[in-house]
Amino acid sequence: MPTLPYEPDIHPDNLLESPPTNGRWWAAYTLARREKVFMRRLRQLNVPHYGPLITKTSRSRRLVRTAYVPLFPNYVFVCGNEEQRVEALKTQQILRIMEVPDESELIFDLRQVHHLILSEAPLTPEARLEPPMRVRIRSGPFAGIEGTVTKRHGKDILLVAVHFLQQGVSVALDDFETAKIG
Repeated sequence: MPTLPYEPDIHPDNLLESPPTNGRWWAAYTLARREKVFMRRLRQLNVPHYGPLITKTSRSRRLVRTAYVPLFPNYVFVCGNEEQRVEALKTQQILRIMEVPDESELIFDLRQVHHLILSEAPLTPEARLEPPMRVRIRSGPFAGIEGTVTKRHGKDILLVAVHFLQQGVSVALDDFETAKIG
């Protein structure tokens, strides 16, 4: 069975670098396994959105399958005016839509997650994060990324959170130079 090709998870491509000045952010909670359908319809309607997708590889006997799965199951972030919010609701792909109270924090968090996904480093989804020591990476491909460091199986792990959802993603820290925040 062929693997479906990658579809864009962000529209427009520069949404996180220059979000619309007249738009507000919402977190849309989709129907089960409808994130990609919802994002496809939003692209057709030209509604700005971001629903981070990560690569998941599975093996069965001789086959290796690659799939693109949502980092935050059931969530797609929508940015726009009231008319675009209504258009998103009309897709009939979401159960509820919640306004984001701190948009600048959400954009900061999503930029970091997007940067990690683009790096193609092996990422692990994390749910219900708790706050250990906060750091900023000073050098290497993740320079500028902020997160929390924990130890798991003897390795240093960097957790990057989307605070609005209390979820995030983790990546193994090898020889990155970090600086403690706060």
